Amino acid sequence: MDWGRAKSVLIFSFLVLNVLLGYQLWLNVRDQVNPNVDLTALPEDTLRIMQEKGITITASVPGGTPRMGDLQFRFDGRRGASDKIPLDPQVDSRIVFSERELVEGLGNIITDLELYRFDPALQTDEAFVFTRIAADGRPIFDVKLELYYSNQKIVAYRQDRIEPVISEDYERQTVLPASKALAPLIDNYLQPGAVIKEIQLGYHGQLFNTDDIQAAEPSWRVLLEDGSVYYINAISGAVATEQDAAAAETDGKADGV
Repeated sequence: MDWGRAKSVLIFSFLVLNVLLGYQLWLNVRDQVNPNVDLTALPEDTLRIMQEKGITITASVPGGTPRMGDLQFRFDGRRGASDKIPLDPQVDSRIVFSERELVEGLGNIITDLELYRFDPALQTDEAFVFTRIAADGRPIFDVKLELYYSNQKIVAYRQDRIEPVISEDYERQTVLPASKALAPLIDNYLQPGAVIKEIQLGYHGQLFNTDDIQAAEPSWRVLLEDGSVYYINAISGAVATEQDAAAAETDGKADGV
């Protein structure tokens, strides 16, 4: 046996194995560190504006482009018509962080509680905020459940309830990538030093306090570190602020009087 040749083959085999293992490790690390769209997908002008204005993105940028269509529904009872509903007995606020405990504690009191998902980015000093989840698992940003708390107890709630409407004209379109949708927001809306802390795909619309059929469109919700909220239509790319939605709702209430 040619031991010199055998030794060379073994050394080469171990070298190839190490390269393959190293490559696999690199792939795993890459997937953990950057599982989303690279910011280089943004237009060069947008990247330049980000640098000039000191805008940063600490959120992960989703890479999916699913096919989605408008969501239609009616409010079950006029939206926002009821005041806070007090809870008696009050329950421990820690159950908010356990879906099972939450349903066990309040499921027999709050209708369709299991259809709402905790939205920690919207939590305030007085309420835990949940958003209604559509059949495809994505949030309907404007349909909310608020659990008001005090002294570590949930003391009251306010809920938007809806009944989905199935449309025969339901049409789905491929949504804009998050990186492309962000470009006009960064270029024309964000102030210097803005920090984007969350980007999420769901449904948003200018909803009105009526019994008519409402429509929410596929939208990217962008949350800033300072609490500002922007919505980018995931089909047209149009940008709206939470203030725009509030103004539209006020107009709708005035028309319904």
